[in-house]
Formats: sequence, structure tokens, C-alpha cells
Amino acid sequence: MDKDKQSTKNVPKKEHESPMGIPKGLAPLAAGGEIKSTKAQGASTTLFQLKPLIVIPVYNHGSSLRDVAMRCLAYGEVLVVDDGSTDGGAESVADLGVTVVRHEKNRGKGQAVLTAAKWAAEAGKTHIITIDADGQHFPEDIPAFLQAMESNPLAVFVGSRQFEGQDVPGASKFGRRFSNFWLRVQTGTRLDDVQSGFRAYPLEIFSVVRTYERRYAFEVEVLVKSAWAGYELLDVPIRVFYPPADQRVSHFDVLKDNIRISLLNTRLTARSFVPLPHRSYGRDEEGKITPIHPMKSLRILLAQDETPFRLAIAGAVGMLLGTLPLIAMHSIAIILVCGFFRLSKITGLAVSQLCMPPFVPALCIEAGYFMRHGQFLTEISLKTLGYEALERFAEWVLGSLVLGPAFALAVGLSIYIMAFIIKRFLSIKPL
Repeated sequence: MDKDKQSTKNVPKKEHESPMGIPKGLAPLAAGGEIKSTKAQGASTTLFQLKPLIVIPVYNHGSSLRDVAMRCLAYGEVLVVDDGSTDGGAESVADLGVTVVRHEKNRGKGQAVLTAAKWAAEAGKTHIITIDADGQHFPEDIPAFLQAMESNPLAVFVGSRQFEGQDVPGASKFGRRFSNFWLRVQTGTRLDDVQSGFRAYPLEIFSVVRTYERRYAFEVEVLVKSAWAGYELLDVPIRVFYPPADQRVSHFDVLKDNIRISLLNTRLTARSFVPLPHRSYGRDEEGKITPIHPMKSLRILLAQDETPFRLAIAGAVGMLLGTLPLIAMHSIAIILVCGFFRLSKITGLAVSQLCMPPFVPALCIEAGYFMRHGQFLTEISLKTLGYEALERFAEWVLGSLVLGPAFALAVGLSIYIMAFIIKRFLSIKPL
């Protein structure tokens, strides 16, 4: 693994190794003003103090780096991650009192953000604010991020670039619409500018979310998986400056990076359709939300300010949609419906696992067959399951329309009773 050279002011010198990922267990540390976090789904509510670090990933943007760094210093401590630049740009900030961490070779913007996150955690920070080094972003918009972080310190904030009146490349407009659309499909979350690199991340996310991309596609992957993990994705309006086309410096490889992003979107979309829980939907000090341990899972959810009635409705929605033959669409349907009605996606998705083949689909087919023929299907053969597959599917649809509401009612009532008992006798939350 390559060693990264770190030069600092007011920070002891040490050799710093770039990580391939972020170790588990990173938690917000105390510094700055004390705030009570208004929790995003899936993260614990706690009192802690914000201590942000401004991060500038840079690769061969020496002509603009110094100006960006100087303007950022007005709002806090600055870390520059030089991702293997060959133009000597990082040397231009050596006298500014910023910290510089260097990759010996170019490893991608995603890896630069991960290197910054690890460095920030070791330095006792709670958040990082990333801003591009090319001068397109305005550091003067950093206070808007700081204010947003104070109101919701466990959310990811993404700068929404204001394109009106700008000499904006057509590719940027299309890319933003394209990425926004797929984020909505994959998570049910609406965000104005998925491709913006001006962002604020709570460091906790990097210990919860597991990412594999290390270049530009990382910025899409981390948002999708953060939303899956239960963290809110929120917009912060920002300004943007696009210089004339002949003065722009971009290291986005139109062919390679677009292929990487397309493959990533294919993988993430396919994963969103699989009716299995994503990594760390919800957790406490003991574990995750799962139908295998319903009482423990309900206790976790009730501790996150859910109510028995809303948990019951979410569970009923998950069971109803899970029973319907929405092949490869159960997860996204549950996410969209629960998101629209502001119900617990965790609960709906966890309950839907009870509908995984073969038991529930077989019951629906049997019910549909009985309604059509007055008797149950007893012959299991190539003929009944192969040649007559379309008939079985029609019976699955018919049976699910009858059994789905019945299962949903039974599951919803069960969840309500269990949640009411937990809330009443374990004193999770006053009635």
C-alpha cells in the first residue's frame, strides 16, 4: 500500500497511510458548540458537539487551489488531499496553515474523500465539508452548510447548484437529471443535485456505509447507501461559477467514468429490487432490525420515536406489497409507498421478508386455483409449473388480492400488540 506524505502546521508531523476504507466504530467527538441531534432514521439520538473539517480534494488544479483554500480558511480548519497531482499545486498552499495529505499516485476522488474522513476522525472531528478545488464552488456558501448541520447533524447535505443564468455545459445539466432520477428509483429520495461535490458528511456514515467505488462514482454510491442506511439526504442551495469552455479544467473521463457510473447504477438498482435488508437500516448498541427477533427490533424502533400505530401500518404495508406478485419490484414499491406516507421503511422492508418464496407465493397460487376451479392444486409437475406458468401467475395475482389484505391485517395487528406491550411495560416512551 502506498504511503501518503503529510505536511502540517500546528499539527505534529507523521506519516499518514491512505485507507482502503474507514474502520468501524467512528463516532462524533466533542468540540465546538453543543447541539442536540435531530436524528435521521437509523441513527441514534444523542447530544454531541460539532467539529467540522473543510476538505479540498485536489488533482492538478494548482492554478485555483490557493484561492479556494484561502477563502475556506475564513470558515474553519482546512485539509487538502492531494490525489497524486503532478503540477505541484499543493505546494502553493504550504504557507497558508492548512494541512496537506498526499497520495503518491492518483487514486480517485472517492479515495481522497475516504482519506480525509479517516484523518478527520483521528483528529477528533465530527463532520467533513468537501468542496472542489477547481473554483466552481463558492467557499462563502460554507456557512449555509454549517447552519444546516446544526439543525440536523446526522444528515448528509448536498449543495444544489443554481444553474440559472450560468454558462452551464449541456452535459452537466443532463448528468444532473440522470443521476437525480436514478437516486429516486434506488432510494425513493428526491435530491436536486446528486452530482454536486460540495457536501457535508457526518463522519459516522463512513463507519456504517460500505462503499466500493473509489473514483467519481463514489459520490453516487455513498449517497444511495447512506439513504439505504436511514440517513437523510438534504439540499443546500449554492452558487456555482463556470468559466468559459476554453478555461475549464476537468478530470472527469467522459468514457471511463460514465461507464463506471452506469455499471454502478445498474448494480444499485438491481440491489434495491431485492427484498432483503440493506446494511444497517437501523441499529442500537445490540443489532439490526430483523423479523427474526421482532420484540428486540420493535424495542429499537420505539426508541427511535416511532409509535405502535405507525409501526403497525408500516408492517401492514410491507406485508401487503410483499404478498403481491411485484416480481423484482417489492423493495422499491415499499420504499416509495412508505416514503410517501412517512412510514418506517425499515419496518416495511423487514416484514416483507416473510413473503419470500416459496411459502407465501404458494399459498396465493393455491388460493387462486381454488377460486378458479373449486379445488386445491395438488399436482406439482413440469406441466403445472412450466407449461401452465401463465395460469399459475394469474392465480398468484388472484390469490394475493385475497390473502394480501388478510396477511397485512394480521401482521399489523400483531405488530401493534407487541409494540404496545413493549412501550407500556418496558417504558421505552410514555404513552
